[in-house]
Amino acid sequence: MALRGSKIVRLLGLMAVLALSACSAVDETAPVEALEITHREIAQGEIVGSMSAQGAHVWRAIPYAAAPVGDLRWRAPRPPLAFDGRFEALDFGPRCPQVTNALDEGEGLEAGLLIGAEDCLTLDVYAPPGAQDLPVMVWIHGGANVWGRSSAYNGSQLALDQNVIVIALQYRLGPLGWFSHPDLRASAETEADEAASFALLDMIAALEWVHTNAAAFGGDADRVTVFGESAGGHNVAALLAAPRARGLFHGAIIQSGLTWSVTREQAEQGSNLFPNPSRETAQRMTQRITQGEVSAETLRSVSLADLFGAYNIGDSLEMPLMIEDDVVLPRGGIRQAAATPDGFADVPIITGTNRDEMRLYTALNPDLVRRIGLMIWPRNADAYEAIADYPSRLWRVLAVDDLANRLNAAGHQDVWAYRFDWDEGGSLLLTDSGQLFGAAHGMEIPFVFNHFELYGALDQLLFTDRNAPGREAVAAAMGAHWGAFAHTGAPGETWSRWQSGGALLRFDSPEAGGMEMITGEVSLDMILTALMADDRLDAGQRCFVARELMAWSPQETGRIATATGCLAAE
Repeated sequence: MALRGSKIVRLLGLMAVLALSACSAVDETAPVEALEITHREIAQGEIVGSMSAQGAHVWRAIPYAAAPVGDLRWRAPRPPLAFDGRFEALDFGPRCPQVTNALDEGEGLEAGLLIGAEDCLTLDVYAPPGAQDLPVMVWIHGGANVWGRSSAYNGSQLALDQNVIVIALQYRLGPLGWFSHPDLRASAETEADEAASFALLDMIAALEWVHTNAAAFGGDADRVTVFGESAGGHNVAALLAAPRARGLFHGAIIQSGLTWSVTREQAEQGSNLFPNPSRETAQRMTQRITQGEVSAETLRSVSLADLFGAYNIGDSLEMPLMIEDDVVLPRGGIRQAAATPDGFADVPIITGTNRDEMRLYTALNPDLVRRIGLMIWPRNADAYEAIADYPSRLWRVLAVDDLANRLNAAGHQDVWAYRFDWDEGGSLLLTDSGQLFGAAHGMEIPFVFNHFELYGALDQLLFTDRNAPGREAVAAAMGAHWGAFAHTGAPGETWSRWQSGGALLRFDSPEAGGMEMITGEVSLDMILTALMADDRLDAGQRCFVARELMAWSPQETGRIATATGCLAAE
């Protein structure tokens, strides 16, 4: 699904309003000093890092590929250059080009700015002091594949708690990472240059870098786990389906990742799944310098402002979906690969979702919530929960049930599933973050990293002294399972593999029942049946939910419309 800018802007605006009620988060970008004990020799030369506040050794912004600038824009990543002297990996590098939003305002950045640099293919390494032959966990950040950065994720505590090496990488975003045009293919210098999913090639290059250099940081290149959330989870699933990534990782964790993609033809020519085709966009982005005449040379010379500006359509930022280019991602995409014997990498997999994924979106809908200053609360609590519930269930169908069942049917049995249920966020006046957000999209990330500084000042509303014992218990449990998976390829004896009929490990605080295995599958048919029988919703609300389901599963628009009697949105 294309990223709808208006929805994202409203969401982030809400989070910014809530953030005004608390103090600023800890600044982890403050200057640091080189620590000689972190001196290492890697393939590019000598490198030195620092120590984090938590006590982990950290090396920041290490280039894993050459800068994809100039003639290297929209080409497969090239090997990184050797260091000119000793490289001091002390400061985070620039994020990849992206448009700011309200979540960036804590850094003094106004929303709507184009920031970042194309020379952004870097990664950050976190290691326990004295690390030797430890598993490596490679984190792929989310952000709809158009936004985000590695520096937002502090891997120190996860590395220390679970005795692993944590590596967070950056990759090309938006149209720099996902773009298909015949003139670019005609100018290819290598087979990989003919790709359209350049961001996936970046991730593969980072994994190749890990294979070459992990030992220098105390890591074991034969025990690499890739994990990511949202778009990052989507990318992990794509790497599982990508033949070029085979052998570069040995386990995969998909946190709230979807599995949809478009064909190269749809990306270039357009479809109901992708209404902003790259051929038309190429005309718009080059018209200022060539009167619309497109060539590989002109495309690579277009300014970032003209490139990103070409994707502003009305009130939406219509960015490209993951593309089945048959160079990185095979035709048929993730779902077909999962259903095909040997279509996925033969590695153990964890996949899961949060129970209330969609409350991240319902919390910003003025038709569903009331707002007075800093106070926000549902207009109708029952309807609010119901409207978020059905798309959240569909998210689970797409990310867990459908994917796991396809894998099992294709002979892939080492699959584990989870559901994250923690919903005990704090309150401010009439704003109850537990009710508003519940176990919303992205809420599990601080628990996995055992680091409750992610959302800026909003952290202080969500994570309070009162809920500290329960959330610390959940963080310990999630970290232990993620760590066991990285060390052994299995998340622990108490977590049963996925099987027909459903089998998920539920993560929640001890007060809410703690960890337990739950059974039962979810399907689109079950969701539609329950939706039509739900007396918490009136006819208009029911059709609103139906259109949300269509938006998140556009291939099923006809089926949803028939079952509900609701037309798709114009």
